[in-house]
Amino acid sequence: MSAASLRRAVRESVSGLPRAFWWLWTSTLVNRLGAFVATFMTLYLTLDRGYSASFAGLVVALHGLGGVVSSLVAGVMTDRLGRRPTLLAAQASTAFSVALLGFMEHPAAIAAVALLVGMTSNASRPAVAAMMADIVRPEDRVRAFALNYWAINLGFAVSATAAGLIAEYSYLAGFLGEAALTLACAVLVYVKLPESRPEGGGAGASGASGSASGKTGAGTEIGLGTVLRDGRFMGVVGLSFLISLIFTQGSVGLPVAMGSAGFSPGDYGLVIAVNGFLIVALQIPVTRLIEHRDPQKLLVISALLAGYGFALTAFAGPVWAYGLTVCVWTLAEIVNSPTQMSLVVRLSPVHGRGRYQGVYTMSWAVAALVAPLMAGFMIDRWGAGRLWAATGVLGTVAAAGYWLLMRNLPAGDRDTDPVAAGDAAPKGARPLPTGPALAEPKPAPADPLPTSGPVGAS
Repeated sequence: MSAASLRRAVRESVSGLPRAFWWLWTSTLVNRLGAFVATFMTLYLTLDRGYSASFAGLVVALHGLGGVVSSLVAGVMTDRLGRRPTLLAAQASTAFSVALLGFMEHPAAIAAVALLVGMTSNASRPAVAAMMADIVRPEDRVRAFALNYWAINLGFAVSATAAGLIAEYSYLAGFLGEAALTLACAVLVYVKLPESRPEGGGAGASGASGSASGKTGAGTEIGLGTVLRDGRFMGVVGLSFLISLIFTQGSVGLPVAMGSAGFSPGDYGLVIAVNGFLIVALQIPVTRLIEHRDPQKLLVISALLAGYGFALTAFAGPVWAYGLTVCVWTLAEIVNSPTQMSLVVRLSPVHGRGRYQGVYTMSWAVAALVAPLMAGFMIDRWGAGRLWAATGVLGTVAAAGYWLLMRNLPAGDRDTDPVAAGDAAPKGARPLPTGPALAEPKPAPADPLPTSGPVGAS
């Protein structure tokens, strides 16, 4: 590809997205630059503190349990209080709890604060996803979610490499660094991001009873029970849990297995950084290829690649071989994340986006609870080989599930979308700012690259 073609491809990938999206994107990038706890928790507990893989799995599972609780609460807060205050509260409390974790000495204290970190760090996810759905047009959502995922992994790629070196010097420095960058995120959200919640999504929409419900544009009540009774959506949540269970092994099973094989935290940091760097390099061009393709096929293929990519880890020996297995399941991640996120938004009513995103986020949180227990138990009892074989089975089951679930899926969003109707912002929301600082790039005037034929996480 020539330099001119590459510039045109990048310009077309980022064009047409509102200014608020780019501030949200920037906050995601800053937040992920400080990622440390989720990546190095197992190594911190097993290598630095000398605990067993089972205890490390228990602590990381408590971190996941906190996420299970907060995903539902944060989903309701996102609809009732708004996206912006939920984000601000979640990020400020995450900064405090991460810093506190670095100073904990007693095993019970470590476990308790890990639970708190899981609650606070997971609370921002429903708000971020709901805000992105509010401010981005439906036809741009796969691209927007892909760009946001690109920011996550750009930050992760940098932080994983740096944090691996920091961990060899001081784990406390890593905790404090994450706290500082998360606090910077909270400030950025407060200063730059407007509220985007559509009219009728707040407390006033739920009636005098004050129940945790919102309303659709037609006035139908939406509570958590409504979400849980939505069969097709809960099917997506269940499949997301299986996929999350596989991908989470990159941060729980893989470091324990590599540590048991004699590799250092720096070795693991380099291997897992391959995941982030590949996503940074390939997310945008791959998204251009898949943006208009059949999401059913994309999700089936990505599930198989994820399961068998991790299964190949059983045959890895030197560091470079671990890196090759990461390449396989990273491709699955690149395809799966924006495709599944777009599907979740498509199945979510406008005024119930917070609750729907909260329940969807819960699938990742439950996986974060189960995956470390699964990894610790299987590695301690049977060795890592059984764990990697299990990921292949999970990937096969998830692929079959996507194929069955998405047959005869109706086209279009669940109900009327203010952004889809052409409004500059959801009715009742404060207008989104414009200006030259983050003005939307204009598409190339001529000779656009062809789009693909007839896909949206985490």
